Amino acid sequence: MSLGLISEDESYVISEAALNDPTFRNQLIALGLDPRNGEGGGRVGALTFDYHRSTTPNILDSQRGSMVQFHLERAGSFLAGEFDYTEITFESRYYKTIGRLGVVAARGRIGTIDGVGPDNTDVPFFKFYFLGGSNSLRGWGRFEVSPLSGSGLPIGGHTMVEMSSELRTPLFGKSSIVLFADAGSVAGPAWQVDPLRYDVGTGLRYLTPVGPFRVDFAVQLNPIPGLLVDGVPDTRHWRVHFSLGQAF
Repeated sequence: MSLGLISEDESYVISEAALNDPTFRNQLIALGLDPRNGEGGGRVGALTFDYHRSTTPNILDSQRGSMVQFHLERAGSFLAGEFDYTEITFESRYYKTIGRLGVVAARGRIGTIDGVGPDNTDVPFFKFYFLGGSNSLRGWGRFEVSPLSGSGLPIGGHTMVEMSSELRTPLFGKSSIVLFADAGSVAGPAWQVDPLRYDVGTGLRYLTPVGPFRVDFAVQLNPIPGLLVDGVPDTRHWRVHFSLGQAF
């Protein structure tokens, strides 16, 4: 268990060239910069409480055990800052080896961030939830699963739900094959769950001294209507991801 104190100042302005380049949007979101209006800032003052318990001996390639973690963050009130919100997240993972069949792995994660104001101004943009990518809903790219703007661009939300399950079966030597399914969604308001998005896929793993090298191929089962990727409609309803370490 741990307690923390956050005191963080942010101020930024995004150039017109970066705002008008749709291929640069993901980099802006990754930096916590709001691509909707090009500028923002303020001070976050918050208290945090975290609980973590794990019985897995290897976090990069877990084959047995479980993990739970809980996070509570309260900003505003008597703490100095321009933002006023409460965030709660919970995650659970489970791993079990079943003989030659391999490892069955499962994960569930849920979170919500509730701002006091009605127009989201009490929650900084870098706290908004997005899903998608190599460690999330693998049928989509990074930051692609979220509420959309009127033009079809992901803009983030205040509640997320995410679930994944995998079967990791040895092939030969240091290689293995994986079958997986992911589900999740992001809703705009706090304490609201939108219909889930689903994907299924398969992947290959090769064990290296620093963890498994991973290639995953996933297909969307229910694509997001109107989604724009790099400024154009998303017609490629599959994704390929390369990474190091298991997805979870």
